[in-house]
Amino acid sequence: QVQLVESGGGLVQAGGSLRLSCAASGGTFSSYAMAWFRQAQGKERERVATISYSGGSTSLAASVKGRFTISRDNAKNTVYLQMNSLKPEDTAIYSCAASTIGVRRDFHEYDYWGQGTQVTVSS
Repeated sequence: QVQLVESGGGLVQAGGSLRLSCAASGGTFSSYAMAWFRQAQGKERERVATISYSGGSTSLAASVKGRFTISRDNAKNTVYLQMNSLKPEDTAIYSCAASTIGVRRDFHEYDYWGQGTQVTVSS
């Protein structure tokens, strides 16, 4: 069974930075497309970023483009989300997800996901 564990969340002031990590175990990480989702309190979960299995193709939500970067290190079985210029509206639980069949649109189309890590941005 594939396990995904996020880390790196915390409390940061607006304008600050955080780097989230998602470590995978129990599967073939290098064959998975990966994604980061977030869900703010009282709001729907939204896709933040995706990355292909090789890292050759990435996508970012318009709300984070220019501020966030998704990357992966297949040798370390880890995907990252570098978050810069954080805003209070970035406050959410961030979860990573893995797909065995490439990048998917919706959270529920992914095969595995982690428990999430809280990111709180104060104003």
